[in-house]
Amino acid sequence: MATKGELTRRKVIAKSMQLFSVRGYFHTSIAAIVKATGLTKGGLYGHFRNKQEIWYAVYAECARVWKSVVFQGVREIPDPLARLARVIDNSLQHYLGGGVFEGGCLLLNSLVELSGQSSAMSGHLLEGFKGFSELLLAWLQEAEQQGRLRDGLNLGEIANFLVISLNGAAPLYAASKDPAVWQQTRAQLHFYLQSLEKAA
Repeated sequence: MATKGELTRRKVIAKSMQLFSVRGYFHTSIAAIVKATGLTKGGLYGHFRNKQEIWYAVYAECARVWKSVVFQGVREIPDPLARLARVIDNSLQHYLGGGVFEGGCLLLNSLVELSGQSSAMSGHLLEGFKGFSELLLAWLQEAEQQGRLRDGLNLGEIANFLVISLNGAAPLYAASKDPAVWQQTRAQLHFYLQSLEKAA
């Protein structure tokens, strides 16, 4: 059973996550976090030393939420290309289209906001995106080893392209709230994925 302190910490993280998602890191003040959580400033600092420490805790929770949505049902799929297809569906329909964060994808929003402002924080985010690309690359290599992909493909570039495409839909959907953004992106990525396979 969670202690009172653990529950308070979770509340700070949850409220801060939504504030950072909508307002951004730099436009979210400690005063706003205090107001959202109902804590005093002293109570907040009893759990976190500063706003940057709150952000790192929010990042960890956001990454956990992202993984729980994007990789749902993936582990049970033995086919590497089917795994990629499921990740595309989960990323676009359930994570982006599902409105997990009010202001759009917090991970992508933070990367854009923090680039050039905090090399440590943006670098932390960038490592997560690189890790995602490396996982997709491993699945593509698995499919290649099975003899299922066309010859001459640059699998590293393909993995990066998939990550870029999945994340490129996020700001357009956040601005328009038009489901066609993620629906069309999903359809075209599935078509692209099929084009990588050898002809039967």
